[in-house]
Amino acid sequence: MSYIKTLYNSANDMSNTIKHITFGVGKDDSLRGFSPGKCHYLHTPEIRKEDNEMELCMHSRPSFASDYMEGAHPAILARLMETNMLKTQGYGSDPFSQSAREKIRAACGCPEAEIHFLVGGTQTNATVIRGILHSYEGVIAAGSGHISVHEAGAIELGGHKVLTLPHTSGKLRAADIEGLVTDYRRDTNSGHMVMPGMVYISHPTEYGTLYSLSELQEISRVCRKNGLPLFMDGARLAYALSCPRNELTLRDIARLCDVFYIGGTKCGALFGEAVVITQQNLIPHFFTVIKQNGALLAKGRMLGIQFDTLFEDDLYMKIGTSAIAAADQIRDTLTKCGYRLFLDSPTNQIFIIMEHEAAARLARKADISLWEKYDDNHTLVRFVTDWATQQRDVDMLVEILEQECNPTLACVS
Repeated sequence: MSYIKTLYNSANDMSNTIKHITFGVGKDDSLRGFSPGKCHYLHTPEIRKEDNEMELCMHSRPSFASDYMEGAHPAILARLMETNMLKTQGYGSDPFSQSAREKIRAACGCPEAEIHFLVGGTQTNATVIRGILHSYEGVIAAGSGHISVHEAGAIELGGHKVLTLPHTSGKLRAADIEGLVTDYRRDTNSGHMVMPGMVYISHPTEYGTLYSLSELQEISRVCRKNGLPLFMDGARLAYALSCPRNELTLRDIARLCDVFYIGGTKCGALFGEAVVITQQNLIPHFFTVIKQNGALLAKGRMLGIQFDTLFEDDLYMKIGTSAIAAADQIRDTLTKCGYRLFLDSPTNQIFIIMEHEAAARLARKADISLWEKYDDNHTLVRFVTDWATQQRDVDMLVEILEQECNPTLACVS
């Protein structure tokens, strides 16, 4: 840590509970917040006091399992503490939420956009999709999409089928969307079938890949031609915006999508996703829809403050920079050591193919995701960096990967 910043809580009724919060700030400006106390998870940093100073005591296994393992960016924690004892209106009608909405509208170049704050990604996907679709409609998505695989049937629970299409490195193709819609309309039995009602994509995709500007333009064209709202899941959007190979700006996304969300949970916030509805009246009474789905936070300012902070001084646009640099270092090591990359994913997620035994051995040395079965003999392994990834963890992982690179077990040629 390059320096220590301490914030004191002046509220008398809380002084015996919270004395201070200590923040570590890395040389690369990837800030990380720490609070005193024992850790509850195997790989969570533990704070101890020595010589009247707070020190970080890391466990032996580096953690690259996901990008929601830490708490929140120190700037957010500081803002929450500063405003903690203020009394404001609820449900997102507070001045912090209003300020956040104006900042997001400006960043998106969409002054008339509706902005709503929800808590988590699956909740957001399910609520938006239920709000858009009629009872007889389904949502088109890649077979690898988050709503298709990793949301425990949340969309189906809401009464809507996920109409899956083949993907190319996690991405939908405009021609496949057009083909599905055309086949439905030409089918003489279409009245007995689920009608395509919208399209869902994510950027980055579930595999960490990115849509090009031309790809999104073509998908948007097909959607508008066929009257299908286009919804982009931006749970990891900050890592796309920080990636040198990304072609899409927030303004491009706002122009080409009818609704999208700006991810906070995986991008420096404690929790929260900001839904941006660019098409007027796309979801009538969406505030009520959110409430009906149990997704309306009474203490809405908790979300507003976080996004107001993330959109101050372009923090959201650069918060993923260190994560991309860390992922690049890991990718370089994997390539140098001869590991087999599953695909070319330039953002904060990296996937490799390993024999089952080698993957299990690696998982005992580093906290990683055994993502999915690749074939009878191989596992797809995922590494994820984030805004708070520390260089010492990257160095530890690199050393482990180099040690494990045994051509007969750890690598696939």
